[in-house]
Amino acid sequence: MKESEMYLLDSLRELVYQLTTGGSLITATLSQLRKREDASFTKVQIKPVELKNKLHYQFAFHYSNKVIHENLTPDEANERMTALFEDTFRQGLLCAKDADYQVLISKKYKVSILTKSPSKSKADLSHNRKKQYVLEEGERIPFLIELGIMNEDGKVLARKYDKFRQINRFLEMVQDVLPSLPVGRPLTIVDFGCGKSYLTFALYHYLAVQQKRPLQIVGLDLKADVIETCNLLAQKLQYRQLEFLVGDIADYNELEQVDMVVTLHACDTATDAALEKAVRWGASVILSVPCCQHELFSQLENPVLEPLLSHGILKERFSALATDGLRAKLLDMMGYRTQLLEFIDMEHTPKNILIRAVKGQAGERSVLWREYTAFRDFIHADPYLERACADLLPEGAGQQQTHS
Repeated sequence: MKESEMYLLDSLRELVYQLTTGGSLITATLSQLRKREDASFTKVQIKPVELKNKLHYQFAFHYSNKVIHENLTPDEANERMTALFEDTFRQGLLCAKDADYQVLISKKYKVSILTKSPSKSKADLSHNRKKQYVLEEGERIPFLIELGIMNEDGKVLARKYDKFRQINRFLEMVQDVLPSLPVGRPLTIVDFGCGKSYLTFALYHYLAVQQKRPLQIVGLDLKADVIETCNLLAQKLQYRQLEFLVGDIADYNELEQVDMVVTLHACDTATDAALEKAVRWGASVILSVPCCQHELFSQLENPVLEPLLSHGILKERFSALATDGLRAKLLDMMGYRTQLLEFIDMEHTPKNILIRAVKGQAGERSVLWREYTAFRDFIHADPYLERACADLLPEGAGQQQTHS
């Protein structure tokens, strides 16, 4: 770094020093790589732990297929976190006892630190502690009570515990991308195919009630009776900026800009229709859990893959995986950094892959296009999403491929 750039980081260095050495840091998440090649890990989460009766900070380095932990003293943690901000990451969410601090660092190392009311009251210093959820059992949460997941005392009902874990897993993924959402203005979020809206209500509670973010959320579904029930519940909970509408994804054109698009278990190409809408809106974050995926099943053709494609169950699973792989690569080419994540354990449902896309360049567009077309042509696929977004892709996209 240049000397003038280092000066701009002084306020951040001071904040990190005070939080780590003063012992007030509860959690921290560092994200948004300065450059894709900066590190093999993509995110770092930090929390205090007590080891041999002394305060340490555990750093969890998230790689594509593993998480590596390091336990550091407060002084070491101060140095390590400062170095990660200076050299590797451009965003951070630091939760302390007195306040939450959202850190944004520009390409020229200009630092913005946004201070909000504290979202966490205390840290659990036990090293081997129980799973900590975004929504904690024992805390009376009105929407979970109304949806029949909790009783009036805040205890999760045994038969609903899987749903409780699913909601928390979803909110953990939202928590990770919180620094990527715009600040300084109300957020606009659309949930396509919202259904009974467990996760829509959870999203509103987390962002509007816990994080105190100004926002509006629109849930869209084709079932009028379900939409009526959801609107009545939103009114009962006094979720004034949450609205549910009857409508089809492809026909919804009520908004000009949307910050986050959520689509959970939309069938087949309905997922692609939602992804297209999100891209054209320029959404900062896309969260999508696809459902049944039939389009590629009838298209797949390759003699090399005959041992796999000749079995219906294998062909169906391969079609689903190939579809999501192609979707992810297309989103990368349209200006997103895309991850495929396990939404909930496979034992609960096989439809457990979540596509998480955050606005930001994923790599060289021409390289991504070559990788995409090589795989697409190898399996003789003609994806809906490519055809729908042809004007946003390199020249020649969206055209029917000729296979020899």
